[in-house]
Amino acid sequence: MDLRRELRLALELADLADAAALPLFRSSGLQVDTKPDATPVTEADRGAERAIRDRIAAERPGHGVVGEEYGTEGGDEVRWILDPIDGTMNFVRGIPVWGSLIALEAGGEIQVGVVSAPAIGHRWWAARGLGAFRNAEPIRVSAVSAVADAMLSYNSLATAEQHGIGPQMADLERRVWRTRGYGDFWSFMLVAEGAADIAVEPVAALWDLAPLGVIVEEAGGRFTDLTGAATPAGGDAVATNGLLHDEVLGLLGAGRQLS
Repeated sequence: MDLRRELRLALELADLADAAALPLFRSSGLQVDTKPDATPVTEADRGAERAIRDRIAAERPGHGVVGEEYGTEGGDEVRWILDPIDGTMNFVRGIPVWGSLIALEAGGEIQVGVVSAPAIGHRWWAARGLGAFRNAEPIRVSAVSAVADAMLSYNSLATAEQHGIGPQMADLERRVWRTRGYGDFWSFMLVAEGAADIAVEPVAALWDLAPLGVIVEEAGGRFTDLTGAATPAGGDAVATNGLLHDEVLGLLGAGRQLS
């Protein structure tokens, strides 16, 4: 597989998603519906995913597709994994931290990842062995080696409590230098570019995580689930600069009953 070629297509898919979603951001006429799981979905989510799927069907007809809004099509040996708008609640409320997440998986491993956040003017991408970038500039994780000096970003303490790691997150928050709740994809991209040192997501779907790991890892960091298993396929995730990873996993796992 020519990863440079696939990365070029992934970036073009991100352009399509941006073009579909950005004009609807903060639109007074935005149509918002509620899905069966009580989360919002907008015409921007659907339009962005449809545009991406149509392009994949034209350019890579043999590839499968998994997306948040329209499910699974095709096989799973080589497949694209899509979240047309990660941060839909932000999108609906007019908060500019939302983005399109695009990943290419082959043989069970994510090979290419793109995160495009047009409302804040940032796009991150990576492919295995080709490095990680933000807006075409190479990025690298931090060199912070002590938890006491680390910047932590995560969803919320309430979410951590709901998913069985509330006391552990509170303990980690007390141990680090600084904490911010950036949430969603942005926490992980901040780790990849060295602005944050730890990101924790206690609950996520496959499409929420798919492109994040390759970007973090190509930037020199580590990306696992809460047990330390690599390449989380949804559920939960932890990213660090690598130097802090084992200690962070130990702190998050202390006293936790894993199902």
